[in-house]
Amino acid sequence: MGNKIVGPQVNRRQALIGGGVLGLGLVMAPRFGAAKQLLEQENLKMTTFTTSDGAELFYKDWGQGQPIVFSHGWPLSADAWDAQMLFFGQNGFRVIAHDRRGHGRSSQPWDGNNMDRYADDLAELIEHLDLKNVILIGHSTGGGEVAHYVGRHGNDRVAKVVLVGAVPPLMLKTAENPDGTPMDVFDGIRQGTAYNRSQFFRDLTVPFYGFNRDGVDTNEGLQESFWLQGMAGGIKGQYDCIREFSEVDYTGDLKAIKVPTLIVHGDDDQIVPIKASAHRAAEIVDDATLKIYSGGGHGLAQLQAEEFNNDVLAFIRG
Repeated sequence: MGNKIVGPQVNRRQALIGGGVLGLGLVMAPRFGAAKQLLEQENLKMTTFTTSDGAELFYKDWGQGQPIVFSHGWPLSADAWDAQMLFFGQNGFRVIAHDRRGHGRSSQPWDGNNMDRYADDLAELIEHLDLKNVILIGHSTGGGEVAHYVGRHGNDRVAKVVLVGAVPPLMLKTAENPDGTPMDVFDGIRQGTAYNRSQFFRDLTVPFYGFNRDGVDTNEGLQESFWLQGMAGGIKGQYDCIREFSEVDYTGDLKAIKVPTLIVHGDDDQIVPIKASAHRAAEIVDDATLKIYSGGGHGLAQLQAEEFNNDVLAFIRG
């Protein structure tokens, strides 16, 4: 704040921008106070561990208390959970989020980009940190990862589950799943990823966040964050993952969940339509509570972060 704008090289526009940034800083400073306090109180860790098959997974591990482990959606990274990591860390929880293999800052192996391995990676992370009484929260593909973790590794370390905009039980339209999404949609995702994923990821933000709906303002910051997270990952892992979120049947995994489960979904989710996902999942999971966000889209955890965070907090403490 002691810096001065001096010299003839600074024009009026630059001065106005500088003043605007300073003014924004003064307005936002109180809001950043809680974040600064968390940063000062905790040794915020961002580190890696090596899985049993040699992949290196990046993860964040912040705070103290009952652990919450977040699993992100495709093609994103742990950064998609920023608003949740901060909120729950401030509310006395230990918050952990990893970049799935082939995504974000984790390594990009050619092989092993499948849901069995994703679930095993999650299990190895939980065991590596010796976590118990865990709240598992999964969005979209991450919801499949969470369900498959329970299906393969059981409920012993799990206290509760939250599935938000999650793909289970099955996204793909089949004779047994007539409300699913046709294969040609996923073939289009494969083509977009393979030949111009940079543009495809930019275009995907529109239905992902519902920016094509009346009354929903475009949020360029969210769009840019989505694109940056997507482009940080590897094309092979992202391409392989398309099959895992679209064609894997998670029905048996949902039946294996024996802990209280909150299923959160927007009724205007254009990526994972609610009829074939949340409505069916709520019927399959033994102890499920279904929370529907009217007009909510696929990215509701970011667009409606305050409401979502408070709903999840109430569920955890309930």
